[in-house]
Amino acid sequence: MRNRRFQFHYHLMMLPGIVVLCIFSIVPMLGGVIAFQDFNPGLGFFRSEWVGLDNFRYLFELRDSRTIFFNTVFIALMKMAAHLIVPLLFALMLHELRFGRLKRWIQTIVYLPHFLSWVILSGIVIQLLSSEGPINQLIVALGGQSIMFLGDNNWFPYVIVASDTWKEFGFETIIYLAALTGISPDLYEAAEVDGASRMRKLIHVTLPGIATTVVLLATLSLGNILNAGFDQIFNLYNPLVYASGDIIDTYVYRVGLLNIQYGLGTAVGLMKSVVSFLLIVMSYWMASRFANYRVF
Repeated sequence: MRNRRFQFHYHLMMLPGIVVLCIFSIVPMLGGVIAFQDFNPGLGFFRSEWVGLDNFRYLFELRDSRTIFFNTVFIALMKMAAHLIVPLLFALMLHELRFGRLKRWIQTIVYLPHFLSWVILSGIVIQLLSSEGPINQLIVALGGQSIMFLGDNNWFPYVIVASDTWKEFGFETIIYLAALTGISPDLYEAAEVDGASRMRKLIHVTLPGIATTVVLLATLSLGNILNAGFDQIFNLYNPLVYASGDIIDTYVYRVGLLNIQYGLGTAVGLMKSVVSFLLIVMSYWMASRFANYRVF
C-alpha cells in the first residue's frame, strides 16, 4: 500500500496519455457497428437500419475488392523484404568501415529522411520522377525513352517500395548496428587466430551473431502485412494507377468518405483490423517460438 502511495505521481503522469488513447483509439472502435448498418448520419448509430452482413457480401462481390487486397499484400510483402534486406546489407557494410567519423556522418545522412513526412518527400519523389525530372533526363541522355513512373501500373508499385525503403532503411539500420555491437570481440579475435578472412568472419561470426535479431524483425513484420502505407500512396498515386496502387486504406478513404458509402468503407476497415489482429497474434507467437522474444 505504501509503494502505491509513492507511485501515485507516476500514474498521474500517465493520465493525459490514457485520456488521449481513449478518445482517439478506444471510443472510435464503437463506430465498427456501421459495418453492419445502412448508416445514415442523420439517424446515428442507434436508429440506422441494421443490414447484418450485407456490406461484407457486397464487398466480396465487388471486382475492386480483389484488386485492392492483392495490391495491399503485394506491396506490403515487397516492403517487408526490402526493409529486412537493405538495412541488413547496409549495416554490414557500415560495420566494416574503419573510419569512425565517416561512419557517423553516413549514418546521420541516411536516416534523416525518416524524420520527414510523406507530404514533403512525395514532392521530392514527384520532381525526381517527372517527365522532365533528372532521372528521365538521364534515361533519355543514355538513349532510352522517358518513363511515366507515377502513371504506369507496371512501374508504380516498385516506385512505392523503392521510395519507402529510401525513407526508412537508414533508421532501421540502427537496429542491426546495435545487434552488431553486441557481438563479442573475442569471437573475431579467435577467428583471426584460426586464419579466417574478413569474408569468413562475416559468414561464421557476424551473421550468426545477429540471426536472432533478423528472425525477430521478420516475424514481427508479419503484423503489418495489410499496412502498405496510406500516407505514402495517398500522396503519390492518381487514377491512372488505381489498378496497381490502390490499397485497402486508400479504398476505404475514397469509398467511405468521398463516395459516402459509410457501411461499405467501415466493413473493409473492420475486416482489415480483424485480419491484422490475427496476424499480430501469430507474429508474436512466432517471435516467442523462434527468437525467444516475449512482450509479457
